[in-house]
Amino acid sequence: MATRSRSKAVAAMAPAPRTAAPVSIEAFSFGDAESVLDRREILNAVESWRNGRWYEPPINPRSLARVLEATSHHRSAIGVKLNLLVKTFQPSRWLDRATFRKWMLDYLVMGNGYVNRIDNMLGKPLSLQHSLAMNTRRGIVDGEFFFINPFNLADVHEYVPGSMFQLMESDVSQEIYGRPEYLSALQGMMLNEAATLFRRRYYINGGHAGYVFYLSEPTMSDKDVNAIRESLRNAKGVGNFKNLFIHAANGKKDGVQIIPISEVAAKDEFLGIKNTSRDDVLAAHRVPPQLLGVVPSNAGGFGDVARAAEVFFVNEIGPLQTRTLELNDWLGLPAISYAPYDLSSIVAAGPPPAS
Repeated sequence: MATRSRSKAVAAMAPAPRTAAPVSIEAFSFGDAESVLDRREILNAVESWRNGRWYEPPINPRSLARVLEATSHHRSAIGVKLNLLVKTFQPSRWLDRATFRKWMLDYLVMGNGYVNRIDNMLGKPLSLQHSLAMNTRRGIVDGEFFFINPFNLADVHEYVPGSMFQLMESDVSQEIYGRPEYLSALQGMMLNEAATLFRRRYYINGGHAGYVFYLSEPTMSDKDVNAIRESLRNAKGVGNFKNLFIHAANGKKDGVQIIPISEVAAKDEFLGIKNTSRDDVLAAHRVPPQLLGVVPSNAGGFGDVARAAEVFFVNEIGPLQTRTLELNDWLGLPAISYAPYDLSSIVAAGPPPAS
């Protein structure tokens, strides 16, 4: 009895067996979609911050310069407008073609274009020089402009007051700097670039070639399995993309299966994303797709390219030419003039004769 009582006491003093904690299911969700422009940059778009000497642009010009290379359609649309402007531009003694091209490229990309008037010893305009819009800042005092070094703000060049002409795209938020028209298509540009980068990384990682060769056929011997393994091993280099023939008499239906590891290639809607974002960019620039080399997906195509070019020039390039004539009003001299755009003579002449 004493032994039994002692055993019960020891058992009572022993720790109770630990039971597994119940597994809880935790549900969570990711954050909402974030805009390309975060809250800080949206507030900057409302007004231009000033640092005591000049105003800072509402949107970082370096960001706009990087976006220029984000998609081929955006870069091509800018190039079409620029080429048509340069083609019809008539150089003068004050403004040459090279300076005009740089000035217009800044205006189309940044929404701001700057040219500096260089006067002679008599105070008359001698020439017009381009000032890079990425580093040009408008001073707090009217008529003052600065050329800054973004990596060293102590390195600043101040232009002669009243010698800088700024061609700016109108903005409803402020009147210090212009903003380009295509900002509404930034989301489409970023989506297009993200889809391309995702596909590139997908192929670089090699996930597109992964699969599981599942073999459960009992009628195949080890010799047959080794032969299949050797055939797959040799399907590289010159022997890639070869067909593999397997014969299993009286085999089961699912004895041999090819199970892809990554099926995201068929589900990521790559072409849909590219085409939709391309249409957003073209809508923002209002450039006909046939002028950008876009291949039509329908049998009828995009229509007459000559007619599209004429309408585009009248509706888009003509107003741009009119905006640049503001330089003549500011300078008081005919620094800018344009030749007529006659596409009918080029079309009537036809292709050049074969040599």
